[in-house]
Amino acid sequence: MSTAEMTPEFTETPLNGLEPHDAAARIIQQAMRLQASDLFVLTDESAVSIAARTMGKMEQLALVTRDKGGHLINYFKAQVGIDIAERRRPQEGRLLFESNGERVDLRINVVPTLYGEDLAVRILDRKAGLRSLDSLGLSRADFNRLAGLLASPGGLILVTGPTGTGKTTTLYACLAHLNTATRKINTIEDPVEYAMLGIRQSQVNTRIGVDFPDLLKNVLRQAPDVIMIGEIRDEETASTAVRAANSGHLVLATLHAPVAAGAIQSMRALGANPYFLSSCILGIVAQRLVRVLCTNCRVAYDISASPETFADIQSLMEPGLGGFIYSSNGCDQCRNRGFDGRTGVFELMTFNSQLRQMIVKECPAEEIQQEAIRHGMVEFRRAALLKVAQGITNTEEVLRELPAEHLGIEG
Repeated sequence: MSTAEMTPEFTETPLNGLEPHDAAARIIQQAMRLQASDLFVLTDESAVSIAARTMGKMEQLALVTRDKGGHLINYFKAQVGIDIAERRRPQEGRLLFESNGERVDLRINVVPTLYGEDLAVRILDRKAGLRSLDSLGLSRADFNRLAGLLASPGGLILVTGPTGTGKTTTLYACLAHLNTATRKINTIEDPVEYAMLGIRQSQVNTRIGVDFPDLLKNVLRQAPDVIMIGEIRDEETASTAVRAANSGHLVLATLHAPVAAGAIQSMRALGANPYFLSSCILGIVAQRLVRVLCTNCRVAYDISASPETFADIQSLMEPGLGGFIYSSNGCDQCRNRGFDGRTGVFELMTFNSQLRQMIVKECPAEEIQQEAIRHGMVEFRRAALLKVAQGITNTEEVLRELPAEHLGIEG
């Protein structure tokens, strides 16, 4: 994204004359006010840009000189205890930041680039990050299905989607739902993003050889009822997770896959035995995030003359929906964005005997997906259309966040 495409929240002037620690505090506080998920200090040939990712989109906050930007990066590096003089290797660290009674966890990563170092700060707000299961954006039917799966004594539940689509938030919501002091819950994470009272959380540390497979094998010796695996990313973790799920543990894990059925394909690619996978899999949650229209400036447009617009989701809509679509031009309340927050769009695949047999037979993901839809799964296309009919988001946002092939649009 070019500088011209960004709208600065403030320019270079407010940072001029500030010491690095004051400048760092200023931009972190600004990112917190924007409810940003990430903060960036990006070194270019002639200047350093400071930007934030808010609701999935980049916004420039400031432009500073290369000297000031370098001092700012060095300040962050010093605060997290990494080598200031090392500019050739990636480095990372962690910092707790408190402002006006609000405390956030900052995960800091520095990488060398063509013109110098780039710094990325992941902002983890415990208050905002921990969500309840009913606040994720699931439909009432999918909420009830997922709650039913979580009540199972054992089995495997996978949460899939690209990076930045809220998979970890969904896993933590599931853990919060299960955290009733009646089951022992252990997690294996990289890193631990939010500390949860009553849950035993362990963090991967590859620097000393403690990785997902090693931690998982040892956590199983801790006699857990529920195990959350931050990400299944290798063959040993995939096979151990399947064995654990088949031996009576409830296993929750994330995985990279574009749609629900794609998770089966991903597990097979990681060497999971199809028979054992079919016998333990309880459900797959695939998700994306879309921005929510600001209710203060949202405008309704009558489409009652075009009843076919929502014909495909007529059975999913509550009475009174389907006569309007919505848009928004922005206002002071939403900082002229037209949107205020994000919500999930979900596919929730549950399994009958036919779907389990298809896993054993190693049927293609496309066939499994179609069978799941016949079995009652609401796929991304209809789930997104329902959000539009409900006035939660608009069609432009859906098209921006969901690939055309998942919306039934031919390229």
